[in-house]
Amino acid sequence: MRFPFFSRPAPAAVQPPVADGGTLLETTGLTKSYAGADGELPVLSGIDLTVRAGEIVALLGRSGSGKSTLLRCLAGLLPPSSGTVRYRGTPLTGANPGTALVFQTFALLPWLTVRQNVELGLEARGVPPRERARAADQAIDLIGLAGFENAYPKELSGGMRQRVGFARALVVEPDVLMMDEPFSALDVLTAENLRGELMELWDSGQFPTRAVVLVTHNIEEAVLMADRIVVLGSRPYGTIRETVEVDLERPRDRDSADFDELVDRVYRIMTGRPKDGRPAARPDAERTDPDRPDQDRTERRTLATTPLPSASVDGLSGLAEMIAHRDGRCDLADLADELGLDIDDMLPQVDALDLLGFAEIHGDDLLLTGDGTAFAHADVQDSRALFAGAALDVPLVRLIANSLSGAPGAAVRAGFFRDLLAHHYTSEQIDRQLETATDWGRYAGLFGYDAGRREYRLEEPETGR
Repeated sequence: MRFPFFSRPAPAAVQPPVADGGTLLETTGLTKSYAGADGELPVLSGIDLTVRAGEIVALLGRSGSGKSTLLRCLAGLLPPSSGTVRYRGTPLTGANPGTALVFQTFALLPWLTVRQNVELGLEARGVPPRERARAADQAIDLIGLAGFENAYPKELSGGMRQRVGFARALVVEPDVLMMDEPFSALDVLTAENLRGELMELWDSGQFPTRAVVLVTHNIEEAVLMADRIVVLGSRPYGTIRETVEVDLERPRDRDSADFDELVDRVYRIMTGRPKDGRPAARPDAERTDPDRPDQDRTERRTLATTPLPSASVDGLSGLAEMIAHRDGRCDLADLADELGLDIDDMLPQVDALDLLGFAEIHGDDLLLTGDGTAFAHADVQDSRALFAGAALDVPLVRLIANSLSGAPGAAVRAGFFRDLLAHHYTSEQIDRQLETATDWGRYAGLFGYDAGRREYRLEEPETGR
């Protein structure tokens, strides 16, 4: 059911309708790269994706997997480096006329009223003032903002401001509504309420759009809303790791066993486990003793293949202690739900424990190793000693420590390491990795860092471990 918002239809509306299941958007071999020290650094590679009428597609992945980049390529806001994006079978050469975007931030013009903000898209399409005011009022009423037409953004709560963003997107009746983490800036209760109201509209047939593409970092949100979840991997660049069909009837019951199983399945995919839930194949996969040292760990890891997760020592230490209090083993999805954490909060800590050899993932569970158990129970000095031994197995930390050549007072500029990392990572990724490496190396007593000089130094013996 489409809204009779205005007599002069939007460009997407004049095209023949696409039946449910018909293709609205598709990508073939989509690659997106940005400039790096050695040329182009790929962010997305080989993306084949189809968005069909009548479905909600969730793009789910860790931070840095290219979710938002893919969304902007679908909207025609970013051109692909190679491959194609097609809307209704026609390759895009600019902004996609059949899409509208809702941002994570509210992106409202503060000097305009609610009605004027909602009218912006219609004004850009040349809709006469009286018609666009009528259309805006209908969209405002639909999204639950009736009575606030003449209010300014500063008078509205965060949830109400995001409603304005939804109304502004829906009023142009796009074929595909694109949402880039639209609930992440809201408090939990407001997000839950707005999410529920949107799903009620979608299920009622009153939603003035044929499909939805949702970028999210919340696994439960994806299972709750989507008909299909596209999980993106991020190492070394964004690819489609797996697509999960969600066959649960709406409204979906978060407490059902089927819902829990889907959440667990997506967690297994996000942590790199195969569909059957067994740990991924490793050179030492046949061993049964989790305390045996992984002798090939250092040899298999390089700067290019081992990006540091954004995890502080305090954060991963806290997670290790929580697991230790649960007899050294916990279900990832249950722990995340108990702590109220999303994947961007939880998985970097999990990755850090795994990278340091303090924990391993088996199926749905995170298990502490012998070293991890010792780390969780150690006092401060023993904890630093254990951490130092583990951190030297991490390529970037080891590189910084070795570059100081074992001479007290030696110094190496941070720019040297930035240049090395620039061959493999974007500037933003480099910032995050050096921040993590600095935190880990300082805690371990392997080196110090002078922020003013932007250089790493080997600490004098009395300031070390």
